[in-house]
Amino acid sequence: MSDARLREEICRYGRSLFERGLTPGSSGNISLRLEDGGWLVTPTNASLGFLDPARISRLDADRRLLSGDKPTKEIPLHTALYDTRGSARAIVHLHSTHAVALTMLPEIDPRAALPPMTPYYLMRAGETALVPYYRPGDPAVADAIRGLAGRYSSVLLANHGPVVAGDSLEAAVFATEELEETAKLYLLLRNLNPRFLSPAQVADLVNTFGLDLPSHHDHDHD
Repeated sequence: MSDARLREEICRYGRSLFERGLTPGSSGNISLRLEDGGWLVTPTNASLGFLDPARISRLDADRRLLSGDKPTKEIPLHTALYDTRGSARAIVHLHSTHAVALTMLPEIDPRAALPPMTPYYLMRAGETALVPYYRPGDPAVADAIRGLAGRYSSVLLANHGPVVAGDSLEAAVFATEELEETAKLYLLLRNLNPRFLSPAQVADLVNTFGLDLPSHHDHDHD
């Protein structure tokens, strides 16, 4: 896909996410890793609903700005996820309401922020890690993500929002949306003793669709 087409894709998906209220104001950012190791990334203080393709930041493989506006200050967290998830080609970071709310609940397991609620949550987002709060742009968040060793494609930043990697921009966007919808379901059903997928049902999904879930991967090495 050409550089111009990729820029248009970022703008199209960004506008879609913004118009549906999935990230307010100038929050959120999107990056694409290119064949030469460089990136296309949304600029700092830019609303995902009003992106200009020509002003999207173009970085080289060393994260130096080649053209466009100054990039988002969240470069460290994107870098950490790309460096540890070799298959990642795109990353979406939002401040989506229900996913942020989830991070503030006391019972959340940092190794599995959501239970296995629906097949499409597991198929698109996998399992989700929760990392502690860091101020936006703090390089320490990169260390926290590196500590996950690439096992998770979806990560929640406490009191901040989701960061989701995919093997394409479409996959990353769809996984982020699935994560938000699953967080919404969890909040709707909290304290109602809902019926989640059983271990056997999760194992069937893993075997049928070849899912790489951290919990099942860990069991392989027990």
